[in-house]
Amino acid sequence: RIIHKMAFAQLVVGPPGTGKTTYCQHLADFLKGLGRNVLVVNLDPASESKHGFDVDVRKLISVEDVMERLQLGPNGGLMYCMEYLNDNLDWLKDQLAAIDKGYVLFDCPGQVELYTHHKAMINIVRTMERTWHYRVCTINMIDSFMCADSANFISALLVSMSMMMHLETPHINVLSKIDLVEAYGKLAFNLEYYTEVLDLSYLLEQMADHDAFEKHRALNAALVELVQDFSLVQFHTLNVADREMLWLLTKAVDKAVGYLYTSQEEGRVGLDNAVFSEQPRHATSAYIAQDKYMAPESLLDGLIESIQPSLPEQAQGLDNGD
Repeated sequence: RIIHKMAFAQLVVGPPGTGKTTYCQHLADFLKGLGRNVLVVNLDPASESKHGFDVDVRKLISVEDVMERLQLGPNGGLMYCMEYLNDNLDWLKDQLAAIDKGYVLFDCPGQVELYTHHKAMINIVRTMERTWHYRVCTINMIDSFMCADSANFISALLVSMSMMMHLETPHINVLSKIDLVEAYGKLAFNLEYYTEVLDLSYLLEQMADHDAFEKHRALNAALVELVQDFSLVQFHTLNVADREMLWLLTKAVDKAVGYLYTSQEEGRVGLDNAVFSEQPRHATSAYIAQDKYMAPESLLDGLIESIQPSLPEQAQGLDNGD
């Protein structure tokens, strides 16, 4: 059977507990409200979710069964399952073709090594793109609490960059659970600093309190320089219960996979609403998140930072009697 002649897909990846399954379920409801024919596929053979998936890899193979039969641990069992899926992609193809919907959300496992160096997932993605003719966009979910610690945030940047280079798909990084971003305390910088990945040398200063910082100062500086030299990683922000944020992310994904250029009218973002150029600051997901979910002093700090470059000019004007 032939899969939908023009199908679009989101490959939802990220560490465990970042909200991948919740995102897929909320987004599916949101997109169906826009009139799109959406299919939700579970590709995590270790999932314990009770959500109803349209296609579920656990019907083919599950980590629980593999661990019992082959005496493997959880991680080894998952790797075996993904390699088994890679060797039996005709099963997945038949499942997708039987339902034949043009927009697919793939809820993927949480082991990041699948997306940084293991071959199974990249082979699956390439089959989707080159043989099944899917237009795939990777959505990498990173828990926003990583912003609360400089070392954790740098680690998240490195993992995200590695995923982008390994998977070789259009890629959108997302800070999830943004409504809880300050649950672990006030951030050291304005939220836009983290979403735009601005001058990371300031993070090194924040890490000076870590016991092992002096010993590894040169290594940390080199890692920060590596991220900045590639200049690939930026973040959208997301609270899955916030429809405005879902809409902004949907527009970005539609642009990335070319959905807005197709003839599929159902739920299609119009060209007048497409994100072609830089959004006004008040229309970005980072600004919206800071306005809605962060303490007022954090918003004030951000406003001060945004006007700081003009302060010397104003002072010079006062000196000149203007």
